[in-house]
Amino acid sequence: MVAIVTDVHYRMSLALIRDLAQAGVEVITCEQDRCRDSRTSPALGALSRYVSRHVWLPGGTDGLEALLSLCRETGLGRDCRPALLPAGAATLALIAENRERFEPLCGLCVPTAEQLDLLNSKPRLAGLAARLGVPLPESMAPGEDLDRFLDRQGLPCVIKPACGEKLGLTAAARYAVASTREEARAAWERFSRLAGEPPVVQGYLPGRALGCSVLARSGQAMAAICHQRVREYPVSGGPSSCCQCVEREDIRAYAARLTAETGLTGLAMFEFKEDRDGAPRLLECNPRVWGTFPLTRVSGSGIPLLWCALAWNAGNPDNPAPLPVLTPPRGRRMIFAASDLMAAAGYARRGSPGRALGALGDLLNPWVRDGLFEWGDMLPALAYFRSLLAKERR
Repeated sequence: MVAIVTDVHYRMSLALIRDLAQAGVEVITCEQDRCRDSRTSPALGALSRYVSRHVWLPGGTDGLEALLSLCRETGLGRDCRPALLPAGAATLALIAENRERFEPLCGLCVPTAEQLDLLNSKPRLAGLAARLGVPLPESMAPGEDLDRFLDRQGLPCVIKPACGEKLGLTAAARYAVASTREEARAAWERFSRLAGEPPVVQGYLPGRALGCSVLARSGQAMAAICHQRVREYPVSGGPSSCCQCVEREDIRAYAARLTAETGLTGLAMFEFKEDRDGAPRLLECNPRVWGTFPLTRVSGSGIPLLWCALAWNAGNPDNPAPLPVLTPPRGRRMIFAASDLMAAAGYARRGSPGRALGALGDLLNPWVRDGLFEWGDMLPALAYFRSLLAKERR
């Protein structure tokens, strides 16, 4: 098999590249030209020793045509259709919107444009979840006044746009936790201006953050992995800096229900958070390669290779690859060392020394794996650390 992995400036692309290459897949990577000389957003995947070839693509419409050409040339040179695996949300949306142009040139296992629109929209996903009996946080009703909701629900509350990713916001900037009415009104007004529509307002859930990630084909979950967030950075609310693979049949069942109803093909991560009673409630869905994707490699889930095989077989029905036999993912813990060290400092400043010491302990624990750094493939991590220093200087 041969696979083209896009958007390799994202650190989660490395787990995909490494898993595939070690399974015998020829991996070609591509990235936009803007990352060619970037010190703050380098193309990490291009530096991996597991990559057979890297291609720079122009941005905009030219980038679409260049990606189509890359798929065509790769297939002609090998008498096959390569598996095209988009690691970034923007490229995924571009492929979904131009599916009829890509399908003759490559194999795809990605959601349709309609599925992306549904799963990325928090209000539409909430409506579907309510119909399917998937529990949700208490939310402000359409047309309800913000003050009336706060009178009914109380504080703190969470305010977020219907689709923060479409606004170009980072993960940590896609929501706000308001502890006062003034903070709630300010967040409401800010997100309303950005999105041009009222944001989503929900009651704050104090429990653990959980995720169930699935790889599906026509609504059937072919593989799934659940994780629990252990630490995050920024500590006030941000992406996972440490997470652990866990077995949660409850959220796995909810994710399977949503996957089947939407007829999903491709990857998706359903985010949940527990309420005061420990019951999980659905927050949102990321129908793409998600931030903690390296846990699929750390846990030995086999999801990257299965995704590649499903895409390959869609493009090469006369020469299908055998689907890998998966074993249950191991309950391993994963960190992003640089983020987790900054999280440790943040927890210490907030008066949580136990969580800060936990981060230091995990850093020294040989059983805890880093989602980026590997001794056998060090250059991408070194480039990433250098990019963090460059950002700090700016």
